Amino acid sequence: MNRINQKLQESKKILSIYFSAGYPSLNDTVQIIEDLEKNGVDMIEIGLPFSDPLADGPTIQESSTQALHNGMTTQVLFDQLKDIRKTVSIPLIIMGYFNPMLQYGIEEFCKQCAAIGIDGLIIPDLPVDVYADSYQSTFEKYGLKNIFLITPQTSEARIQFIDSVSDGFIYMVSSASVTGSQTGFGTSQEAYFERIANMNLKNPQVVGFGINNAATFQQATQYAKGAIIGSAFIKHLTEQGTGTIAEFVKTIR
Repeated sequence: MNRINQKLQESKKILSIYFSAGYPSLNDTVQIIEDLEKNGVDMIEIGLPFSDPLADGPTIQESSTQALHNGMTTQVLFDQLKDIRKTVSIPLIIMGYFNPMLQYGIEEFCKQCAAIGIDGLIIPDLPVDVYADSYQSTFEKYGLKNIFLITPQTSEARIQFIDSVSDGFIYMVSSASVTGSQTGFGTSQEAYFERIANMNLKNPQVVGFGINNAATFQQATQYAKGAIIGSAFIKHLTEQGTGTIAEFVKTIR
């Protein structure tokens, strides 16, 4: 069974952390992953830096830009992660935009992910219809889960379609904004979380965008299986360095 499915079967709420590969320094990637697992993080999203990250706010954009300046590329990331499964057992997901994957070659990209032990991909700019028509068979051939995003504006019919082609979790974007742009959840967002929970989808939901402390983590996971923290963690790395990951995780739970 895929590590993502196994993790989602655990009774606890899932804490997933996102960071940009190659940031703060090019060779920090593996150490950050290992430290996150040691400190109780359940799942990690490894950001593949891209020059035009449409869904990301300033914090993640800046870390992505710095990682590119540091020399991060798709191949460098694969090289860095080639032995990651010797030390890390939790689910690892690559989150990135479709262009670098297309340039690398979709089949070859998926093959490399499978060889390394990557469990899934999050590609915000790959429409679910295009995935289902053109790429689903390739992803499934290499045992990769493709994770789709929904927002408060996503229609019920589209959510049902996403649920039907998914086999992992649904990434529930908390609001129609970019990452790192909010500091809490209002009644409309809580109503959205509850509305999606009441749809009884076959895939559990994990909330992203706007989770930055214990209070927002608890709010986000009241109705969902887990929550994802990105911008707040990258800010912490920027301000406190990579040696203080344990302290950051303790502020969440």
